[in-house]
Amino acid sequence: MTIVLVGLNHRTAPVEVRERLAFTEEELPQALRQLVDGQTITEGLILSTCNRVEVLAVTPLTERAAVERIRAFLRERHRIPPDAYEAALYRYVDRDAVRHVFRVTASLDSMVLGEPQIFGQVKEAYAQAVAAGTVGKTLNLLLPRAFSVAKRVRTETAIGTEPVSVSSVAVELARKIFEDLNGRTVLLIGAGKMAELTVRHLLAAGVQHLLISNRTRERAEQLAAQFGAEALSLDVLPIHLARADIVICSVGGTEYVLRREQVAAAMPVRRNRPLFLIDISVPRMIEPGVGHLENVFLYDIDDLEQIVHAHLEHRRYEAARAEVIVDQAVEEFLTSLRRLEVGPLIAAFRRRLEEIAYGELERHRPYLGRLTPEQERALRHLLDGIINKFAHPAISRLHQAAREGALRPEELSFLKLWEDIVDAQERRSSSSSE
Repeated sequence: MTIVLVGLNHRTAPVEVRERLAFTEEELPQALRQLVDGQTITEGLILSTCNRVEVLAVTPLTERAAVERIRAFLRERHRIPPDAYEAALYRYVDRDAVRHVFRVTASLDSMVLGEPQIFGQVKEAYAQAVAAGTVGKTLNLLLPRAFSVAKRVRTETAIGTEPVSVSSVAVELARKIFEDLNGRTVLLIGAGKMAELTVRHLLAAGVQHLLISNRTRERAEQLAAQFGAEALSLDVLPIHLARADIVICSVGGTEYVLRREQVAAAMPVRRNRPLFLIDISVPRMIEPGVGHLENVFLYDIDDLEQIVHAHLEHRRYEAARAEVIVDQAVEEFLTSLRRLEVGPLIAAFRRRLEEIAYGELERHRPYLGRLTPEQERALRHLLDGIINKFAHPAISRLHQAAREGALRPEELSFLKLWEDIVDAQERRSSSSSE
Protein backbone atom coordinates (compact mmCIF):
# COMPACT_ATOMS: atom_id res chain seq x y z
CA MET A 1 0.00 0.00 0.00
CA THR A 2 1.17 3.53 -0.75
CA ILE A 3 0.09 6.67 1.11
CA VAL A 4 -0.33 9.74 -1.11
CA LEU A 5 -1.26 13.33 -0.20
CA VAL A 6 -2.10 16.02 -2.76
CA GLY A 7 -3.12 19.55 -1.77
CA LEU A 8 -2.47 23.26 -1.59
CA ASN A 9 -2.30 25.71 1.29
CA HIS A 10 -1.84 29.37 2.22
CA ARG A 11 1.82 29.27 1.19
CA THR A 12 1.29 27.82 -2.28
CA ALA A 13 -2.02 29.45 -3.27
CA PRO A 14 -3.79 32.76 -2.51
CA VAL A 15 -7.29 32.76 -1.08
CA GLU A 16 -8.76 33.37 -4.58
CA VAL A 17 -7.49 29.90 -5.56
CA ARG A 18 -8.10 28.10 -2.24
CA GLU A 19 -11.75 29.13 -2.12
CA ARG A 20 -12.40 27.64 -5.55
CA LEU A 21 -11.15 24.21 -4.43
CA ALA A 22 -12.75 24.28 -0.97
CA PHE A 23 -15.32 21.65 0.07
CA THR A 24 -18.35 22.55 2.17
CA GLU A 25 -19.24 20.31 5.10
CA GLU A 26 -22.46 19.27 3.37
CA GLU A 27 -20.78 18.05 0.19
CA LEU A 28 -17.95 16.10 1.86
CA PRO A 29 -19.72 12.70 2.29
CA GLN A 30 -20.58 12.49 -1.41
CA ALA A 31 -17.16 13.82 -2.42
CA LEU A 32 -15.39 11.19 -0.30
CA ARG A 33 -17.38 8.39 -1.86
CA GLN A 34 -16.58 9.78 -5.32
CA LEU A 35 -12.86 9.90 -4.46
CA VAL A 36 -12.57 6.32 -3.15
CA ASP A 37 -13.25 4.06 -6.12
CA GLY A 38 -11.98 0.85 -4.45
CA GLN A 39 -9.43 0.22 -7.20
CA THR A 40 -6.97 3.10 -7.54
CA ILE A 41 -7.94 4.69 -4.21
CA THR A 42 -8.97 2.31 -1.41
CA GLU A 43 -9.00 4.80 1.47
CA GLY A 44 -9.48 8.58 1.45
CA LEU A 45 -9.85 11.68 3.60
CA ILE A 46 -10.39 15.35 2.65
CA LEU A 47 -9.21 18.22 4.84
CA SER A 48 -10.74 21.56 3.78
CA THR A 49 -10.07 24.57 6.02
CA CYS A 50 -9.60 28.30 5.46
CA ASN A 51 -5.90 27.73 4.83
CA ARG A 52 -5.67 24.40 3.03
CA VAL A 53 -7.39 21.82 0.88
CA GLU A 54 -5.73 18.40 1.04
CA VAL A 55 -6.67 14.95 -0.21
CA LEU A 56 -5.08 12.05 1.66
CA ALA A 57 -5.36 8.66 -0.02
CA VAL A 58 -4.17 5.05 0.16
CA THR A 59 -3.56 3.10 -3.04
CA PRO A 60 -2.56 -0.48 -3.86
CA LEU A 61 -1.20 0.81 -7.18
CA THR A 62 1.62 3.22 -7.99
CA GLU A 63 2.07 6.73 -6.64
CA ARG A 64 1.59 8.07 -10.16
CA ALA A 65 -1.76 6.33 -10.61
CA ALA A 66 -3.03 7.69 -7.29
CA VAL A 67 -1.91 11.25 -8.02
CA GLU A 68 -3.58 11.17 -11.44
CA ARG A 69 -6.76 9.84 -9.86
CA ILE A 70 -6.80 12.67 -7.28
CA ARG A 71 -6.12 15.32 -9.94
CA ALA A 72 -8.99 13.93 -12.05
CA PHE A 73 -11.21 13.95 -8.95
CA LEU A 74 -10.47 17.65 -8.32
CA ARG A 75 -11.15 18.50 -11.98
CA GLU A 76 -14.46 16.62 -12.06
CA ARG A 77 -15.56 17.91 -8.68
CA HIS A 78 -14.87 21.62 -9.09
CA ARG A 79 -15.08 22.04 -12.87
CA ILE A 80 -12.51 24.84 -12.99
CA PRO A 81 -9.55 25.00 -15.40
CA PRO A 82 -6.58 23.01 -14.00
CA ASP A 83 -4.30 25.89 -14.99
CA ALA A 84 -5.94 27.89 -12.22
CA TYR A 85 -4.53 25.70 -9.44
CA GLU A 86 -2.24 22.88 -10.72
CA ALA A 87 0.97 24.88 -10.17
CA ALA A 88 0.03 25.38 -6.50
CA LEU A 89 -0.47 21.67 -5.79
CA TYR A 90 2.08 19.79 -3.72
CA ARG A 91 2.29 16.04 -3.33
CA TYR A 92 3.82 13.80 -0.70
CA VAL A 93 4.30 10.03 -0.72
CA ASP A 94 4.66 7.48 2.12
CA ARG A 95 7.24 8.80 4.64
CA ASP A 96 6.82 12.42 3.46
CA ALA A 97 3.01 12.09 3.48
CA VAL A 98 3.03 10.71 7.04
CA ARG A 99 5.35 13.49 8.18
CA HIS A 100 3.14 16.13 6.55
CA VAL A 101 -0.01 14.76 8.25
CA PHE A 102 1.76 14.80 11.63
CA ARG A 103 3.06 18.37 11.09
CA VAL A 104 -0.34 19.67 9.97
CA THR A 105 -2.16 18.09 12.92
CA ALA A 106 0.46 19.45 15.36
CA SER A 107 -0.02 22.95 13.85
CA LEU A 108 3.57 23.13 12.57
CA ASP A 109 2.32 23.87 9.04
CA SER A 110 -0.33 26.43 10.01
CA MET A 111 -0.37 30.10 9.05
CA VAL A 112 -0.47 30.79 12.79
CA LEU A 113 2.18 28.43 14.13
CA GLY A 114 0.87 26.49 17.11
CA GLU A 115 -2.79 27.52 16.67
CA PRO A 116 -5.09 24.92 18.23
CA GLN A 117 -8.00 24.91 15.75
CA ILE A 118 -6.31 22.69 13.16
CA PHE A 119 -6.29 19.74 15.59
CA GLY A 120 -10.10 19.84 15.77
CA GLN A 121 -10.39 20.34 12.03
CA VAL A 122 -8.31 17.22 11.29
CA LYS A 123 -10.35 15.25 13.84
CA GLU A 124 -13.55 16.41 12.14
CA ALA A 125 -12.19 15.44 8.71
CA TYR A 126 -11.32 11.98 10.06
CA ALA A 127 -14.78 11.59 11.64
CA GLN A 128 -16.43 12.53 8.33
CA ALA A 129 -14.31 9.99 6.44
CA VAL A 130 -15.14 7.30 9.00
CA ALA A 131 -18.86 8.12 8.68
CA ALA A 132 -18.59 7.98 4.88
CA GLY A 133 -16.88 4.56 5.11
CA THR A 134 -13.73 5.71 3.29
CA VAL A 135 -11.08 4.79 5.86
CA GLY A 136 -9.47 1.39 6.35
CA LYS A 137 -6.66 -0.11 8.37
CA THR A 138 -3.97 2.30 7.12
CA LEU A 139 -5.77 5.61 7.84
CA ASN A 140 -7.21 4.10 11.02
CA LEU A 141 -3.61 3.60 12.12
CA LEU A 142 -2.31 6.94 10.78
CA LEU A 143 -4.86 9.50 12.05
CA PRO A 144 -5.06 8.41 15.71
CA ARG A 145 -1.24 8.42 15.70
CA ALA A 146 -1.30 11.97 14.31
CA PHE A 147 -3.58 13.07 17.17
CA SER A 148 -1.26 11.45 19.68
CA VAL A 149 1.76 13.25 18.17
CA ALA A 150 -0.07 16.60 18.25
CA LYS A 151 -0.94 16.14 21.92
CA ARG A 152 2.65 15.24 22.70
CA VAL A 153 3.92 18.35 20.89
CA ARG A 154 1.52 20.54 22.85
CA THR A 155 2.44 18.86 26.14
CA GLU A 156 6.22 18.69 25.74
CA THR A 157 6.83 22.07 24.09
CA ALA A 158 5.61 25.60 24.77
CA ILE A 159 4.28 26.00 21.23
CA GLY A 160 0.72 26.22 22.56
CA THR A 161 1.35 28.84 25.23
CA GLU A 162 -0.06 32.30 24.65
CA PRO A 163 -2.64 30.81 22.28
CA VAL A 164 -2.83 32.40 18.86
CA SER A 165 -5.45 31.59 16.23
CA VAL A 166 -6.85 33.07 13.04
CA SER A 167 -9.73 34.53 15.05
CA SER A 168 -7.40 36.06 17.66
CA VAL A 169 -5.25 37.55 14.90
CA ALA A 170 -8.40 39.02 13.31
CA VAL A 171 -9.27 40.66 16.63
CA GLU A 172 -5.69 41.88 16.97
CA LEU A 173 -6.01 43.49 13.53
CA ALA A 174 -9.18 45.23 14.72
CA ARG A 175 -7.27 46.56 17.74
CA LYS A 176 -4.50 47.85 15.50
CA ILE A 177 -7.12 49.75 13.49
CA PHE A 178 -8.90 51.36 16.48
CA GLU A 179 -6.20 51.05 19.19
CA ASP A 180 -8.98 50.56 21.76
CA LEU A 181 -12.10 48.47 21.13
CA ASN A 182 -13.95 49.81 24.17
CA GLY A 183 -17.18 51.47 23.05
CA ARG A 184 -16.92 50.06 19.51
CA THR A 185 -19.74 48.10 17.94
CA VAL A 186 -18.68 44.86 16.25
CA LEU A 187 -20.91 42.94 13.88
CA LEU A 188 -19.96 39.26 13.69
CA ILE A 189 -21.30 37.25 10.75
CA GLY A 190 -21.35 33.53 11.53
CA ALA A 191 -22.06 31.41 14.60
CA GLY A 192 -19.82 28.38 14.16
CA LYS A 193 -16.81 27.30 16.21
CA MET A 194 -14.49 29.91 14.70
CA ALA A 195 -17.11 32.63 15.27
CA GLU A 196 -17.55 31.54 18.88
CA LEU A 197 -13.81 31.75 19.41
CA THR A 198 -13.82 35.21 17.83
CA VAL A 199 -16.51 36.33 20.27
CA ARG A 200 -14.36 35.27 23.21
CA HIS A 201 -11.39 37.23 21.87
CA LEU A 202 -13.57 40.30 21.19
CA LEU A 203 -14.96 40.31 24.72
CA ALA A 204 -11.46 39.86 26.15
CA ALA A 205 -10.37 42.86 24.07
CA GLY A 206 -13.04 45.03 25.71
CA VAL A 207 -15.85 44.98 23.13
CA GLN A 208 -19.13 45.71 24.92
CA HIS A 209 -21.60 45.92 22.08
CA LEU A 210 -21.68 42.89 19.85
CA LEU A 211 -24.13 41.98 17.08
CA ILE A 212 -24.25 38.38 15.83
CA SER A 213 -25.82 37.44 12.53
CA ASN A 214 -26.10 33.98 11.04
CA ARG A 215 -27.94 32.07 8.33
CA THR A 216 -29.65 30.11 11.08
CA ARG A 217 -31.30 32.67 13.35
CA GLU A 218 -31.67 30.10 16.15
CA ARG A 219 -27.92 29.49 16.34
CA ALA A 220 -27.25 33.25 16.33
CA GLU A 221 -29.68 33.63 19.24
CA GLN A 222 -27.98 30.82 21.19
CA LEU A 223 -24.54 32.39 20.78
CA ALA A 224 -25.89 35.86 21.54
CA ALA A 225 -27.60 34.63 24.71
CA GLN A 226 -24.39 32.90 25.81
CA PHE A 227 -22.32 36.07 25.54
CA GLY A 228 -24.86 38.85 26.10
CA ALA A 229 -24.89 39.96 22.46
CA GLU A 230 -27.70 40.94 20.08
CA ALA A 231 -28.86 38.38 17.50
CA LEU A 232 -29.78 39.36 13.94
CA SER A 233 -31.16 37.55 10.91
CA LEU A 234 -28.92 37.50 7.87
CA ASP A 235 -31.60 39.16 5.72
CA VAL A 236 -31.51 42.36 7.82
CA LEU A 237 -27.72 42.52 7.77
CA PRO A 238 -27.46 45.52 5.35
CA ILE A 239 -29.69 47.61 7.62
CA HIS A 240 -27.41 47.09 10.62
CA LEU A 241 -24.20 47.91 8.77
CA ALA A 242 -24.84 51.54 9.74
CA ARG A 243 -24.39 50.60 13.42
CA ALA A 244 -21.13 48.70 13.15
CA ASP A 245 -17.58 50.01 13.37
CA ILE A 246 -16.06 46.63 12.53
CA VAL A 247 -17.52 43.63 10.69
CA ILE A 248 -15.85 40.24 11.15
CA CYS A 249 -17.11 37.51 8.85
CA SER A 250 -16.56 33.81 9.63
CA VAL A 251 -19.27 31.85 7.90
CA GLY A 252 -19.49 29.02 5.37
CA GLY A 253 -21.44 28.92 2.13
CA THR A 254 -21.21 29.39 -1.60
CA GLU A 255 -22.87 32.84 -2.01
CA TYR A 256 -21.59 36.17 -0.72
CA VAL A 257 -23.41 37.32 2.43
CA LEU A 258 -22.37 40.95 1.81
CA ARG A 259 -22.27 42.46 -1.66
CA ARG A 260 -20.80 45.69 -2.93
CA GLU A 261 -24.18 47.34 -3.56
CA GLN A 262 -25.39 46.53 -0.02
CA VAL A 263 -22.34 48.12 1.60
CA ALA A 264 -22.50 51.07 -0.81
CA ALA A 265 -26.13 51.65 0.23
CA ALA A 266 -25.17 51.60 3.92
CA MET A 267 -22.39 54.18 3.66
CA PRO A 268 -24.63 57.30 3.27
CA VAL A 269 -26.61 56.14 6.33
CA ARG A 270 -23.29 55.93 8.21
CA ARG A 271 -22.50 59.45 6.97
CA ASN A 272 -19.43 57.85 5.36
CA ARG A 273 -17.81 56.96 8.66
CA PRO A 274 -15.00 54.45 7.94
CA LEU A 275 -16.13 50.85 7.95
CA PHE A 276 -13.63 48.02 8.55
CA LEU A 277 -14.47 44.50 7.41
CA ILE A 278 -12.33 41.42 8.14
CA ASP A 279 -13.34 38.32 6.18
CA ILE A 280 -11.70 35.16 7.56
CA SER A 281 -14.06 32.85 5.65
CA VAL A 282 -12.82 30.57 2.88
CA PRO A 283 -14.45 30.79 0.40
CA ARG A 284 -14.68 34.51 1.05
CA MET A 285 -18.20 35.57 1.96
CA ILE A 286 -17.79 39.33 1.45
CA GLU A 287 -17.58 40.37 -2.21
CA PRO A 288 -13.97 41.54 -2.83
CA GLY A 289 -15.26 44.61 -4.73
CA VAL A 290 -16.50 45.98 -1.37
CA GLY A 291 -12.91 46.98 -0.60
CA HIS A 292 -12.91 49.43 -3.53
CA LEU A 293 -15.62 51.65 -1.95
CA GLU A 294 -14.57 54.95 -0.41
CA ASN A 295 -13.99 54.77 3.37
CA VAL A 296 -14.46 50.99 3.34
CA PHE A 297 -11.46 48.88 4.32
CA LEU A 298 -11.69 45.15 3.60
CA TYR A 299 -9.14 42.57 4.80
CA ASP A 300 -9.16 38.87 3.95
CA ILE A 301 -7.37 35.96 5.60
CA ASP A 302 -4.18 36.44 3.59
CA ASP A 303 -3.92 40.01 4.93
CA LEU A 304 -3.54 38.56 8.44
CA GLU A 305 -0.15 37.08 7.57
CA GLN A 306 1.81 40.21 8.51
CA ILE A 307 0.54 39.98 12.08
CA VAL A 308 1.17 36.26 12.09
CA HIS A 309 4.84 36.76 11.21
CA ALA A 310 5.33 38.81 14.36
CA HIS A 311 4.14 35.84 16.42
CA LEU A 312 6.31 33.36 14.55
CA GLU A 313 9.54 34.68 16.02
CA HIS A 314 8.37 33.77 19.52
CA ARG A 315 7.55 30.23 18.52
CA ARG A 316 10.40 29.19 16.25
CA TYR A 317 12.47 27.63 19.00
CA GLU A 318 9.55 25.55 20.27
CA ALA A 319 8.71 24.54 16.70
CA ALA A 320 12.23 23.12 16.26
CA ARG A 321 11.71 20.97 19.35
CA ALA A 322 8.33 19.87 17.98
CA GLU A 323 9.92 18.84 14.66
CA VAL A 324 12.16 16.40 16.54
CA ILE A 325 9.08 14.81 18.14
CA VAL A 326 7.42 14.54 14.71
CA ASP A 327 10.48 12.92 13.10
CA GLN A 328 10.64 10.33 15.89
CA ALA A 329 6.90 9.63 15.57
CA VAL A 330 7.19 9.17 11.78
CA GLU A 331 9.77 6.39 12.25
CA GLU A 332 7.62 4.70 14.90
CA PHE A 333 4.57 4.86 12.67
CA LEU A 334 6.37 3.42 9.63
CA THR A 335 7.57 0.52 11.79
CA SER A 336 3.97 -0.11 12.91
CA LEU A 337 2.80 0.04 9.32
CA ARG A 338 5.44 -2.50 8.20
CA ARG A 339 4.39 -4.83 11.02
CA LEU A 340 0.81 -4.46 9.82
CA GLU A 341 1.89 -5.55 6.34
CA VAL A 342 4.07 -8.45 7.57
CA GLY A 343 1.57 -9.81 10.12
CA PRO A 344 -0.93 -11.43 7.73
CA LEU A 345 1.92 -12.86 5.63
CA ILE A 346 3.52 -14.52 8.64
CA ALA A 347 0.16 -15.89 9.80
CA ALA A 348 -0.46 -17.37 6.34
CA PHE A 349 3.06 -18.89 6.33
CA ARG A 350 2.53 -20.59 9.67
CA ARG A 351 -0.96 -21.76 8.70
CA ARG A 352 0.47 -23.34 5.53
CA LEU A 353 3.13 -25.21 7.52
CA GLU A 354 0.44 -26.61 9.82
CA GLU A 355 -1.65 -27.71 6.86
CA ILE A 356 1.34 -29.60 5.42
CA ALA A 357 2.38 -31.21 8.71
CA TYR A 358 -1.08 -32.28 9.81
CA GLY A 359 -1.95 -33.31 6.26
CA GLU A 360 1.02 -35.71 6.31
CA LEU A 361 -0.10 -37.01 9.70
CA GLU A 362 -3.56 -37.84 8.37
CA ARG A 363 -2.05 -39.41 5.23
CA HIS A 364 0.08 -41.80 7.35
CA ARG A 365 -2.43 -42.32 10.14
CA PRO A 366 -3.63 -45.73 8.75
CA TYR A 367 -0.08 -47.07 9.30
CA LEU A 368 0.10 -45.87 12.90
CA GLY A 369 -2.60 -48.10 14.29
CA ARG A 370 -4.79 -47.10 17.23
CA LEU A 371 -3.13 -44.36 19.34
CA THR A 372 -3.84 -43.69 22.98
CA PRO A 373 -4.80 -40.07 23.94
CA GLU A 374 -1.32 -39.62 25.44
CA GLN A 375 0.33 -40.82 22.19
CA GLU A 376 -1.95 -38.47 20.15
CA ARG A 377 -0.95 -35.46 22.31
CA ALA A 378 2.73 -36.41 22.08
CA LEU A 379 2.52 -36.69 18.29
CA ARG A 380 0.85 -33.26 17.95
CA HIS A 381 3.38 -31.78 20.35
CA LEU A 382 6.16 -33.23 18.17
CA LEU A 383 4.67 -31.72 14.98
CA ASP A 384 4.18 -28.28 16.60
CA GLY A 385 7.80 -28.35 17.77
CA ILE A 386 9.09 -29.12 14.28
CA ILE A 387 6.88 -26.35 12.79
CA ASN A 388 8.18 -23.83 15.33
CA LYS A 389 11.83 -24.72 14.76
CA PHE A 390 11.39 -24.52 10.99
CA ALA A 391 9.44 -21.24 10.98
CA HIS A 392 11.26 -19.39 13.75
CA PRO A 393 14.33 -18.10 11.81
CA ALA A 394 12.26 -16.72 8.92
CA ILE A 395 9.61 -15.15 11.16
CA SER A 396 12.22 -13.63 13.50
CA ARG A 397 14.07 -12.15 10.53
CA LEU A 398 10.89 -10.56 9.16
CA HIS A 399 9.92 -9.13 12.57
CA GLN A 400 13.42 -7.73 13.02
CA ALA A 401 13.47 -6.22 9.53
CA ALA A 402 10.05 -4.60 10.13
CA ARG A 403 11.26 -3.09 13.42
CA GLU A 404 14.46 -1.75 11.88
CA GLY A 405 12.86 -0.53 8.69
CA ALA A 406 15.24 -2.72 6.72
CA LEU A 407 12.61 -4.88 5.10
CA ARG A 408 13.55 -5.53 1.50
CA PRO A 409 11.03 -6.47 -1.20
CA GLU A 410 12.71 -9.87 -1.62
CA GLU A 411 12.16 -10.59 2.07
CA LEU A 412 8.49 -9.72 1.82
CA SER A 413 8.14 -12.01 -1.19
CA PHE A 414 10.18 -14.84 0.34
CA LEU A 415 7.23 -16.56 2.02
CA LYS A 416 5.05 -16.18 -1.05
CA LEU A 417 7.82 -17.72 -3.18
CA TRP A 418 8.21 -20.59 -0.73
CA GLU A 419 4.45 -21.26 -0.82
CA ASP A 420 4.43 -21.27 -4.63
CA ILE A 421 7.28 -23.82 -4.68
CA VAL A 422 5.49 -26.12 -2.20
CA ASP A 423 2.24 -25.88 -4.17
CA ALA A 424 4.09 -26.71 -7.40
CA GLN A 425 5.77 -29.73 -5.80
CA GLU A 426 2.46 -31.00 -4.46
CA ARG A 427 0.84 -30.63 -7.89
CA ARG A 428 3.71 -32.59 -9.52
CA SER A 429 3.50 -35.28 -6.83
CA SER A 430 -0.26 -35.53 -7.28
CA SER A 431 0.09 -35.84 -11.10
CA SER A 432 2.73 -38.58 -10.92
CA SER A 433 0.66 -40.66 -8.47
CA GLU A 434 -2.28 -40.55 -10.91
